[in-house]
Amino acid sequence: MHIMEGYLPLTWCIVWFVISFAIVAFGIYQIKKIVDEKEIPVRVLKQGNIINIEKHLKKSIDSIINQTYSNWQLIMCDDGSADNTYSVAEKIAELCDIESGFHFKVLEAYPAHSGLGSGTQISVCTAHLMTETAGLKYSSRDLSAMVGRGGTSGIGTFAHDLGGFIVDGGHSLEEKPGFLPSSASKAKPATLIARYEFPEEWDILLAMPEVEETMHDQQEVNVFQTYCPLPKTEVEQVSHLILMNLLPFLLEKDIVNFGWAIKELQKVGFNKLEHSLDSHYLPTMQALDDAGAYGTGISSFGPTLYTVFDENNKDIVKAAEELVGKDRVKVTKAQNHGYVIEK
Repeated sequence: MHIMEGYLPLTWCIVWFVISFAIVAFGIYQIKKIVDEKEIPVRVLKQGNIINIEKHLKKSIDSIINQTYSNWQLIMCDDGSADNTYSVAEKIAELCDIESGFHFKVLEAYPAHSGLGSGTQISVCTAHLMTETAGLKYSSRDLSAMVGRGGTSGIGTFAHDLGGFIVDGGHSLEEKPGFLPSSASKAKPATLIARYEFPEEWDILLAMPEVEETMHDQQEVNVFQTYCPLPKTEVEQVSHLILMNLLPFLLEKDIVNFGWAIKELQKVGFNKLEHSLDSHYLPTMQALDDAGAYGTGISSFGPTLYTVFDENNKDIVKAAEELVGKDRVKVTKAQNHGYVIEK
C-alpha cells in the first residue's frame, strides 16, 4: 500500500482502527428528543453538577429559592460528568440562528477522556438534535467541523452516522498542515474510505482499569507536537496489518486471527508510542491475553482496553472482572447502524 506523500501519515497510524474500535463497540447514543413546546427565546439550561459540595448544597438551593425573580428552573445532576453539551448547544444556536428553546437531559453517557470518543458523540448528537428540530439539514461532517470535533480522525463522525467498522484516510496537508489532536485542530473530519458490517456473532469486552490521571487536552497536544510525524516505516507496518490482515479477517469472520492482528497493532505505530509513554497498561493487557483473549488492544490513550470473544473463550469476561473489577468491565456488541432520534 503506497502512503500518499500529500497526507499526514499520523492518521494512518491511529484512526483506522485503534481509536475507532471502542467507539463502534460501545455503540452510538440512542437519543430521545426533548424539545420545549413553548415559544420562548433560546434558553439552554446548564445542569449543575453536585459533586462533593454537601456542606454548601442547602445554602446554594436556598439562595435560588429566595430570589425575587420567579421564572426559573433548577436542574441538578449528580453525575460527575465533564461533557460539553452546554457549550456545543450555545455554539450551534449561534451559528445556525436557532431561536427555539431546548432543554437537554443526558440520560446516560460514558466517561470523558476514557478512549471511547465521548466528546465527539455528545457534541454531534447535540448538534443533530438542534438542527433537525429546527428543520435544518447538515451532514455529520459539517456539524463536527462546527463544534470542533474530528480534527484528527473521521472515525467518530462516521460511526455516528453509520455504525459498523470504519476506515478513514487521514487529512490532506492543505487541510491540516500540522500534528494536533482533535481538541486543538480546526480541520474537518478526514474522508471516509470504507465501512463494513461488524460480525454480530462476535462479543466485545471493554475493560477500564482505574487510573489516577488520563491523557487529554494540553498533554495530548504535547505528545503530538513532540513525537510526530512517526517514522514512515512504522506507518507502512500499520497500513499493512490493517489492509492485509485485520480487514480480511473481519470479512472472513476469522475471530482468532482478527484478535492476533489487534495484538500485533499494539507493537507498531502510535500504539507503540503510547505504550512507551505509559506502560502500566501492559501487564493488564498481557494478563488478559494469558487468560484466553484472542488479542487485547488499547483505545486511543486509554484507559479503556478491548478485545473480541466468542463462546470458545467467554471465560475471558470473568478473568477481566478479577483483574480490574466487575464494575469496570462491560460486555457489548458492535452497532451496525448510526444514531437514532426518537420522538
